[in-house]
Amino acid sequence: MQDPEFVQSAFAKIAGRYVVTNHALSFGTDILWRRKVARLVRDLGPETLLDLATGSGDLAAEILKVAPGIRLTGADFCAPMLDRARARQMPGVTLLVADAMRLPFADGTFDCVTVAFGLRNMASWPEALRSMLRVLRPGGHLVILDFSLPSLPVIRPLYGFYLNRVLPLIAGLLTGERGAYQYLAGSIHQFPSGKAMGELLESCGFVEPVARPLSFGIATVYTAKRPDGCGT
Repeated sequence: MQDPEFVQSAFAKIAGRYVVTNHALSFGTDILWRRKVARLVRDLGPETLLDLATGSGDLAAEILKVAPGIRLTGADFCAPMLDRARARQMPGVTLLVADAMRLPFADGTFDCVTVAFGLRNMASWPEALRSMLRVLRPGGHLVILDFSLPSLPVIRPLYGFYLNRVLPLIAGLLTGERGAYQYLAGSIHQFPSGKAMGELLESCGFVEPVARPLSFGIATVYTAKRPDGCGT
């Protein structure tokens, strides 16, 4: 769980260089991760989709490339990040400032909810997940993409060194906001992954949680469903 005021301020400050910095820090791998998620969403076949923490619209744009018929709504609580998404000029996409824990949508509005690198930054993970459950239709899908920690003994310490020492230094040079990326490293260590994420999803009312590790577990895609006939 995070401090929403700090997160909002940090993302507002780095909005102008957010995309370029992410690509540089991941050596472009984040692009491949989003493409994988977009294809997964396409195969689920939703007609309506809410992309939470949509930020600069990276995932939304990838989804529209492979599934242009989806009616997509993007929401983020940081207005400067949404300005970057609007600059993409994605036809038919609705973008609005909204807090994930107080979503301004009726129950069961969407077939699918996606959130890429956003749940980790929310003030209460359970509260945010229950809010996502509410706006999903019965049988609808949740798709989460976020950082995780590699399980392989050889990779984990190397990744830890990069995450804690190298990444904040490079990001500080690129954005002038080293503190934002020091926060990033700490948030990844705190965020539940693998089995722990599955248990969190089930405790919030979701069923059939599945974890798909990417790039040796540096990131993970999680999917889960709102049960048919589920209450809120």
